[in-house]
Amino acid sequence: MKVVLFCGGLGMRLREYSDQVPKPMVPLGDRPILWHVMKYYAHYGHKEFILALGYRGQAIKEFFLNYQEEVLNDFRIRGGERELYASDIHDWDITFADTGLHSRQGERLRRVRKYLGDDDIFLANYADGLADLDLPKFIENFEKSDAVASLMAVRSWHSYHRLDLDGDRLVGMEPICDSDVWFN
Repeated sequence: MKVVLFCGGLGMRLREYSDQVPKPMVPLGDRPILWHVMKYYAHYGHKEFILALGYRGQAIKEFFLNYQEEVLNDFRIRGGERELYASDIHDWDITFADTGLHSRQGERLRRVRKYLGDDDIFLANYADGLADLDLPKFIENFEKSDAVASLMAVRSWHSYHRLDLDGDRLVGMEPICDSDVWFN
């Protein structure tokens, strides 16, 4: 089952980083968020990725083209040859697809459709969307349903506020975490 990752947004909420790197490449520890998202899917056996690139897609390509596992994994040199004790991307199959600078998710998905092959089901996610979702159970529930698509949504724990406006007049306000607002 292939995994489409949307890597094309402008990263407006992470402007201090996204001026230099695309949002999926913002570091989380010693690797970018995108690597962690891909590692999550690979953990469940989904190792065929289609990266729908847009804003600063070149930086994502360069990361993988220049990826040196020895820098981030334990290894030894024996007889002048490098031996990794662990490898983290050697069995990944990654397609890099330029899907346009200003394309939205639907357009990006249309532009990568040709790389999905004959798969009846595929997974899709934002390239910065980490979760602790029980993926096998999520897929199983989807396959049992008559739905054509499924998504994960969460309630916010942030103290941001949801505003009720009447034109430009504030008529109500409540913390997002106390409201019935769900996010994807």
